[in-house]
Amino acid sequence: MPELQSGELLRAEHLTRHFKIGGALARATLHAVDDVNFAIGQREIVALAGESGSGKSTIARLLARVYKPTAGKIAYEGRPLSSIRSRGDRLRYSGQVPMVFQDPFASMNPVFRVSHGVMRNLKLHRPELSAKQRDDEAARVFEVVGLGADMLQRYPYELSGGQRQRVGFAQALVTRPKLILADEPVSMLDVSIRIGLLNLMAKLRDEEGVSILYITHDIASARYVADRLIVMYAGQIAESGPIEEVLSAPRHPYTQLLLSAVPDPRAPLNVEAETDRGEPPKVIDPTPGCRFRWRCPLAIEVCEHVDPVLEDLAGGPGGAPPGSGKQSHAAACHVAQSGAEVKAFSA
Repeated sequence: MPELQSGELLRAEHLTRHFKIGGALARATLHAVDDVNFAIGQREIVALAGESGSGKSTIARLLARVYKPTAGKIAYEGRPLSSIRSRGDRLRYSGQVPMVFQDPFASMNPVFRVSHGVMRNLKLHRPELSAKQRDDEAARVFEVVGLGADMLQRYPYELSGGQRQRVGFAQALVTRPKLILADEPVSMLDVSIRIGLLNLMAKLRDEEGVSILYITHDIASARYVADRLIVMYAGQIAESGPIEEVLSAPRHPYTQLLLSAVPDPRAPLNVEAETDRGEPPKVIDPTPGCRFRWRCPLAIEVCEHVDPVLEDLAGGPGGAPPGSGKQSHAAACHVAQSGAEVKAFSA
């Protein structure tokens, strides 16, 4: 069982999820998540970033128990998720680790008022509350997420996209969560109102004590709100560490590639993006070696044959010492681990 360190809420070790695809005569395996290790601390926002198909949403569904791992283990508050079997345990976990979806409208029933989903969550996860207490709690969480209590009587179609997403956070918040899995919660919103949702996530961390796994392809928004960054590529973690440290001195070429795609208002209009360089990631029956090697200008011979392992760039394999409280900067890159300068793409 994964052993939680001081201050950790959840830990995943060697987490793997494969999917069988193709017909009986052409069976292949899609490696959606491969041997991933990470932890989420208490009162912490961890950003999980990467392009489409990198495995971010699969990890969220593994943590939400929508998928079962092909291999590896997940421990929540020191208890393995595989031991959760009774209905009471399932309800307790889903209440403490709810999910906020990319499309807020899909998580609401358009036939009922907004209050319907909130009240259902209260009745299911907090049955000890009276009807009056449920009404008071619903009004309280709507105030917390920046909506007035009168919004409870609206229908979903009467709300804007930003308001619907706030309702999604309210539905999660009434269950008294400890960790919210936010899967691309701002990607469908106008740029002008995304900042309000990012501020809301920071508020939930600071005032409600909620940890958040913020899944995004927008590394710029991750910088604004997250404490720590995990960069995924082709089902594997490419780089991780304190967000300012990773973004100010990225050591994996893929992280540099992501940063080079962030629009720069000072750049000339004819600047050429480098994000389309090379072949797409190979995640169906991948061969040994670094999965980024086809797009990496720094690839060396060992990259062709040996899978890189995520290592602390300061202290070697395994990251920071257990219980030290230190957040290590780690990268799965043969070139970075050799001590050579990694300058593949310019931000």
